[in-house]
Amino acid sequence: MKLNTIYQGNCEDLFKKVKDKSVDLIFLDPPYFLQLNKQLTRPNHSVVKGVEEEWDKFNDYKEYDLFTYNYLKECKRVLKDDGTLWVVGSYHNIYRIGSILQNLDYWILNDVIWSKKNPLPNFRGTRLTNAHETLLWCSKSKESKYKFNYHALKTANEDKQERSIWEFPICSGKERLKNKENKTAHPTQKPLSLMKKIITQCSSESDVLLEPFAGTGSFCAAAKYLGRNFIGFDQNKEYVELATKRIKEIKQIDASVLEPLEKDTPKKKIPFGNLVHEGYLEPGEILYNIKDTHRATIQSDGSIRIDDKRGSIHQIAALVNKTSSFNGWDYWHYKNKDKKLESIDVLRSKLRD
Repeated sequence: MKLNTIYQGNCEDLFKKVKDKSVDLIFLDPPYFLQLNKQLTRPNHSVVKGVEEEWDKFNDYKEYDLFTYNYLKECKRVLKDDGTLWVVGSYHNIYRIGSILQNLDYWILNDVIWSKKNPLPNFRGTRLTNAHETLLWCSKSKESKYKFNYHALKTANEDKQERSIWEFPICSGKERLKNKENKTAHPTQKPLSLMKKIITQCSSESDVLLEPFAGTGSFCAAAKYLGRNFIGFDQNKEYVELATKRIKEIKQIDASVLEPLEKDTPKKKIPFGNLVHEGYLEPGEILYNIKDTHRATIQSDGSIRIDDKRGSIHQIAALVNKTSSFNGWDYWHYKNKDKKLESIDVLRSKLRD
């Protein structure tokens, strides 16, 4: 299946064309099965555009659960062993999806609350304003070594650990796509800001991302922008056309700014004895401090000796400086080929590299 393309068709059929264990990250925005029975109106009697499309209609929960089970099973097949999956939903469906995820042995890493800055009010005034949706972040199994760009998120959050409540506005204004009649193209278009955060959190440049319910392509558009490869599915021809046009207009950001911030990898520890055993220094060779006021002889086991005092490079450095501890790598020097004093730390760096 060709990358960086949104395909039109039923997701169950299109899944069959995706190879096993070929996808790094999946984002699911499935039908919510809202079961809206009555038309919603505002106080001024204007009609609220809800989800009335056929793709959100099911006969009952049994049919919806089977549909959910089938696509989640396919997701598990195409997901790499260390890949992750995100699914978004409302109180109508997210608990059913969560149960099926667990039955399929996915491992739920976090539930994330998407708190909407600008939610639609409850026009009937009979319930609380539904101001959030829930996202589940899952690894393929409990044993998966999933990707999580923790330090990048922490830095973006003013050096505070990222929390599981994310505040983003619902999609509106210029970002909201319109159809040929200049009406809202898709009732549940997700904001690019939310998609970018998910992609930044748990994927890397050139990873393969899959969106089985692509709609108007928010996730795929964010993937292109952030230098990831993507595959999208949707059965609606108009959605696919709008998404494809939208993505063509997206420009990928420069590769030089795509690398996520990671914690510095601890340097490999190199015992001083390794310099002796691997021939960088020889037993009997002399070590000097920078002022050449102290000299120590290297022993065959990697210790050093001054007179009758013998120990590690740190112990002998502390002894001659009359302190409880001292960094021997900074203190001791050897004579290089030019007979000039050079820090033994230079040799350690060479061995480490």
